[in-house]
Amino acid sequence: MERVGDYMIFEEILSRLPAKVVCRFKCVSKQWCYELSTPKFVFIHARRVGNSIQKKLLSLKENSIVVDDIVAGNLEEDTSETVIFPYDVEPSFLSIIGSFNGLILLCIKRSYNELVLWNPTTRRFKVISDDYFSRYFGRHNDTGGMYFDEHNDLKVLHINCYWDVVTARVYSRHNDSWRKLNFLNGTQFGSNFYSWSPGIYSDKKIYFMVSNYWIPPGERNIVVFDVISETFSILRFPEHMEVNPCQGHFLTISNKLHVIVIQYAGELIADLVKYEHDEWIKVFSFNRARIVHHMETQERTNIIQNNKWLITSIWGDTVEVVLCNDSFNYIQHVDNYNGPKGALFLETIVSPFN
Repeated sequence: MERVGDYMIFEEILSRLPAKVVCRFKCVSKQWCYELSTPKFVFIHARRVGNSIQKKLLSLKENSIVVDDIVAGNLEEDTSETVIFPYDVEPSFLSIIGSFNGLILLCIKRSYNELVLWNPTTRRFKVISDDYFSRYFGRHNDTGGMYFDEHNDLKVLHINCYWDVVTARVYSRHNDSWRKLNFLNGTQFGSNFYSWSPGIYSDKKIYFMVSNYWIPPGERNIVVFDVISETFSILRFPEHMEVNPCQGHFLTISNKLHVIVIQYAGELIADLVKYEHDEWIKVFSFNRARIVHHMETQERTNIIQNNKWLITSIWGDTVEVVLCNDSFNYIQHVDNYNGPKGALFLETIVSPFN
């Protein structure tokens, strides 16, 4: 072992092990605990895990939090396990804001609201909300996302809409503090008429869908946050999403931004479009789309079950589509999606603490 060297042991061997196994190896010695906790090792391990086809799906049920194994986009049978949230709070009072590198960003909705960073694998968590966050959290009014900056500092973006004003703030894990960002001028996105989707990370940007279904009907916008410059911009919608009523849902496939477009034009139509090289490209249309009014207990959203896919939307609808061979093979490479009651995540050792 002495001839092998620390580099080979930690960076080439132990970095390939599952997160829970790495946590157990921290008990070998103080040196191993230190080496397996360094930012460099955590980064290498998370990068290797990110290339795996194995992921986890966390679902917030009425009275429990369930984690399922997802392999190549498919739900593995008989793998469900119940996990315990670190706070004594019913899952119905939790709302998922984002998922990133094994961390889940949640809001606890009660008389005083709290924002929590939680790693369900290591069970470590941290409350990062301050007095500003204590005002009422609304699913359609608050959103956010997570990212690493160029100094490997974990950042949490929080967007709050209150009294027609959009307030954007960013939290630094390193500094354990919040600061305010400049938002877009001349927009009405803070109005109660607008609904914000959860943010999704892709290629150093976080994307949000901001929709107004009231005045004017059917207005849709994509707000983009650049994590390098920490500035906001607006991205145009795909042209064929101008049909009303119409809605979209973000996800990433093979690390590329995609949108599932649900249209109600005489019949229910579901398309998958990809954003690449500053252009929207239609990948394919799903077969036999229909709205599901009652989900079975074992059903999960945004994963493959019995060659079918259940899609959630910001309207709260659940749409079922039938997958052909081509769409089945393509969807298997889903990397990430976020919803208020469910999210894909990776098993990592990334800590909510600095």
